[in-house]
Amino acid sequence: MKILLTGGTGFLGSNLLRRLLGLGHELFCIKRETSSLERVKIFKHKIKWFNVETSDFDEIISSYKIEGIIHCATDYGRKQFNPIQTIETNLILPLKLLHAAASNNVLVFINTDTVLDKRVDTYSLSKRQFSEWLEKYSNDILTINVALEHFYGPFDNDSKFVTYVIRKMLGNEDSIDFTLGLQKRNFVYIEDVIDAFIVLLNNINKLDNSFHNFEVGTEDSVSIQDFVGLVKKLCNNNTTDLNFGAINYRENEVMNTNTNTDKLKSLGWFPKFSLEDGLKNTIDLEKKLKIEN
Repeated sequence: MKILLTGGTGFLGSNLLRRLLGLGHELFCIKRETSSLERVKIFKHKIKWFNVETSDFDEIISSYKIEGIIHCATDYGRKQFNPIQTIETNLILPLKLLHAAASNNVLVFINTDTVLDKRVDTYSLSKRQFSEWLEKYSNDILTINVALEHFYGPFDNDSKFVTYVIRKMLGNEDSIDFTLGLQKRNFVYIEDVIDAFIVLLNNINKLDNSFHNFEVGTEDSVSIQDFVGLVKKLCNNNTTDLNFGAINYRENEVMNTNTNTDKLKSLGWFPKFSLEDGLKNTIDLEKKLKIEN
């Protein structure tokens, strides 16, 4: 397929981009002018790049006969008091693309969403708002919403919880502050997430022209306390003090997850990595990165 991808320079997008290229898809990527191509430097020459600030989406879609759009670009809104950038990335940008897609007979629009409740923060609210727009446009184009649990893997940004904890443990920090850590989370390895996108692309002919929501996670949830303890063990860390309870829970904190992957499994997707195996892979490669640097 000819696929237009956003977020191709980020953690999720770059992993998806690499897999799509390997499967023979033709890729066109929209990025910010200031985005670094470091993650995709090996295969950036195989892709047609466009800057979001200066691009006409209708022209791109019609000129290159785009067949599918995958929206992976995300702004998590961390450490921001002004929500405008988060809203522009998570709502306005994909809405412009969705409208252009519906107007130019694109086969499918796949959106990357979160399982987080919309009340948690600006990020989750903007994601929920766009999923509602997907439903509105679903009479004109096949729309697929991919709601992700907490995905992780090697070389992610350390603003992400899993990467942050791993790098602190590998650095043998004296101590790390956490919330009480009783909230349960569902962690899914990046390769399993990419598999989910591929399965959906391979099965679009089985989906009617409407709105489809798929949740991506694993069978088991673990408490943050147990998760951090496992990371510490796998990092062979015997020195770092874990200060559970040093940080307050955030407002509207979700204490448990209830992900249902039955719809995705009906199309042939199953997670291949246990939490321990995924963490071992991530930690091994993070160790290698630490040594090289």
